Amino acid sequence: MVRVFKVSPNVAKMMIEYYKDYRREKTPPYAIFQADSADVVVTLYESNKAMFQGISADIEAQLWIDQEKHLNNIVIENKEKDKKKKEDKKVFYNFNTIGSDEVGTGDYFGPIVVSATFVSKENIEFLENLGVRDSKKITDEKIIDIAPKIIKKIPYTTFILTNSSYNSLPKENLNMNKIKAVLHNKVLIELIKKEQPIYEKIVIDEFCSPKKFYEYINDAKEKIKNVTFMTKAEDQVMSVAASSIISRYIFLKEMKKISDELNTNIPFGANSIVDEVAKNILNNKGEDELKKYVKYNFKNTEKIKG
Repeated sequence: MVRVFKVSPNVAKMMIEYYKDYRREKTPPYAIFQADSADVVVTLYESNKAMFQGISADIEAQLWIDQEKHLNNIVIENKEKDKKKKEDKKVFYNFNTIGSDEVGTGDYFGPIVVSATFVSKENIEFLENLGVRDSKKITDEKIIDIAPKIIKKIPYTTFILTNSSYNSLPKENLNMNKIKAVLHNKVLIELIKKEQPIYEKIVIDEFCSPKKFYEYINDAKEKIKNVTFMTKAEDQVMSVAASSIISRYIFLKEMKKISDELNTNIPFGANSIVDEVAKNILNNKGEDELKKYVKYNFKNTEKIKG
């Protein structure tokens, strides 16, 4: 998988600092650096184009897409065409669908939140009137305004994976795509059991191959079946879009709770600003306290301890 997009000068500066300990000795022509981040190769060019190559390229890229949104109010869309699907962009738009989406996988602080919703044909217009779309493309202020209205009307389930639970997982299970697959399976199964909706499609935004998804959930007692995997599903299926907004809304509330508990403003993402806040917590409250609030296997931990 490959993601390429141009970053702003302030984000480029943050990337240079963030990856300084992971750089390769040889740098490609016209590149500022090339670095290895787990299973992703990151290259920043002099033109400020950033390229992410590898299995988790989308997850790594999302760290910096989020920074563009929070720092510069710039929304970066994935323009890569889905070569596997030649269907009309909104082929399932007017279907009765169940969809799920997650938030928090790229943030050092805060939990991972996964939600599933059932959207019937009758409720599509209601969501359109609210301005529902992919949560990454609307402001947090808008999400805070419309999410309670969605929650009140649309059947949904949510699961919050706290960082204490995340950090207690066996090391071999700290694979973000596996975690996402297990949690998507969980909320989808719970929604169907609780609501027993009459649906035509179950849709998940494709973050790994369907084969890999079913391998990841192989040990689950109950497994979701007949899932349709789509790239950019948040723009094409209302239930996925609604789920993305509910997940983001709950994530924002959880981040506010953490800020209140620590009496400091907790930033989003996994950048140098986040490192400074985490380092202060580590120095003032200790490692055990920090572990309650962060994903401890992120490379931020090495940086702040080093």
